[in-house]
Amino acid sequence: MKRYNVPRISFVNKMDRMGANPWKAVEQINTKLKIPAAAIQVPIGAEDEFQGVVDLINMQAIYFEGPRGTKVRITDQIPGPLQELVNEKRQALVEKLADVDDEIAELYLEEQEPTNQQIKDAIRRATIARAFTPVMMGSALADKGVQPMLDAVCDFLPNPADVENTGLDKSNEEKTVKLVPYNSLPFVGLAFKLEENNYGQLTYIRVYQGKLTKGSYLFNSRTDKKVRIPRIVRMHSNEMEDVSEVGAGEICAVFGVDCASGDTFTDGGLPYTMSSMFVPDAVMSLSIKPKRTGDADNFSKAMNRFQREDPTFRVHVDPESEETIISGMGELHLEVYVERLKREYKTECITGQPRVAYRETIARRADYDFLLKRQSGGPGDFARVAGWIEPNDKPDENHYESQVVGGHIPDKFLSACSKGFDVACEKGPLLGHKVIGAKMIVNDGATHVTDSSDYAFNLATQMAFRKAFSDAGGQVLEPLMKTTITAPNEFQGNILMLMNKRNATIHDTDIGSEDFTLICDCSLNAMFGFSSQLRAATQGKGEFSMEFSHYAPAPPHLQKELVAKYQAELEAKRTK
Repeated sequence: MKRYNVPRISFVNKMDRMGANPWKAVEQINTKLKIPAAAIQVPIGAEDEFQGVVDLINMQAIYFEGPRGTKVRITDQIPGPLQELVNEKRQALVEKLADVDDEIAELYLEEQEPTNQQIKDAIRRATIARAFTPVMMGSALADKGVQPMLDAVCDFLPNPADVENTGLDKSNEEKTVKLVPYNSLPFVGLAFKLEENNYGQLTYIRVYQGKLTKGSYLFNSRTDKKVRIPRIVRMHSNEMEDVSEVGAGEICAVFGVDCASGDTFTDGGLPYTMSSMFVPDAVMSLSIKPKRTGDADNFSKAMNRFQREDPTFRVHVDPESEETIISGMGELHLEVYVERLKREYKTECITGQPRVAYRETIARRADYDFLLKRQSGGPGDFARVAGWIEPNDKPDENHYESQVVGGHIPDKFLSACSKGFDVACEKGPLLGHKVIGAKMIVNDGATHVTDSSDYAFNLATQMAFRKAFSDAGGQVLEPLMKTTITAPNEFQGNILMLMNKRNATIHDTDIGSEDFTLICDCSLNAMFGFSSQLRAATQGKGEFSMEFSHYAPAPPHLQKELVAKYQAELEAKRTK
């Protein structure tokens, strides 16, 4: 949400559960998420006696009655035992708003009490500015607190005209352009979600500018293909409402459009594309094939569909083994797609051993002076490159730089050196995985009148980089996963023992009245099969989630094993 500057509101759920503590949640939003937040409600009752909330803005009690909490009763009578707490929390709300909103700050300094409307307006301004997050509470399962939360969506979150949306102009070096939510302007929309149903692919489109009409034609900015929109529907949960057109700021779904998630559509009059979504690199892969050869068509259809729906799911064919390789964000991510193949396409598959997406890097500076000189009867290859490689300031990026002076390497060959560096970084010398965090400087070289070429300097740069790599302390990096584990308190010792065996780095533990949460960084390589071990250690009561954190050097013994295995595989291929 920070990456895409999305305003947010918070909802503390499960207030009817034992041990529910909304004030601790508000504190953690402020301290751990670093988001200024304050409650705008106080619960009436707790745990199994949870009845409703007190609205701190309008100073009203809201009760949710009936078997499903659907009958909402609002009264100005605040329960007496809560009056002191309500006054305290309203004052805390005003003080927090005074820190982020000038109008409330001025009233606070003048010791004036803001009106209910002033507080409401300040919450909206600060929320849209992403300077504040209002916190509500309730029980979604019991339909308690859901109605005020939906009202807060309308009251505090921006409508399409409140935030500035931008696109990229492909005809002007992808310069940023502002998109204005007017129906009269040329159409620009984004396909942000794909869904397969009985009618085919359903594509969800957010209209940023202009309007979309049934039967009109759109252009896909990625493929430059023209597509017709035969049907437009407005979604209401799992129900569809056919509409003839939708305007700027609206979300709709269309049928019969072949596209991928993240594609931009225009009416053909604008060379615009929306800025691309951040898609993290895959951290794990495995080989897969259908059990029965007759399922090959369904298998292929499923792979194409899954890639369109999920940008983090990738498929490729290994050119050497000719195996189909699927890659994703972890073991569970790939298991879900294997299960979907079985459930949705009736295709059972055989999977290989999971493969971790390692990376390679360097630890220190190393100089190089490499001469490529080959003659084979006709024009030969001649290129000399000299300079050094060193760790880059940004550990997840590579950087090439030319410091050649005096024309020792002509400009036309320097671009070939840059391309050679990029090629070398695609397949490192240790494991054949990508190289990250490397910087290559070329400051000298030599050419031959007839034998020098782009190809020669490209190849010479690759060979120079690989030769200097070992001198620069080449090492293997492994992905570390931010792992969050939640389990009953009685299993805390078992969980700590499990993570210590995996050499996890524990960042935080949060012990509640019944459950505890542990947050740590752990090697993805050590997390294979963890779900079954967690179930055994917690009698099936524990749960965990993982997301990629960063790359870090693998243990020395693991690096040696991986390099030795890779070298043995290369040797076996040479002797075939």
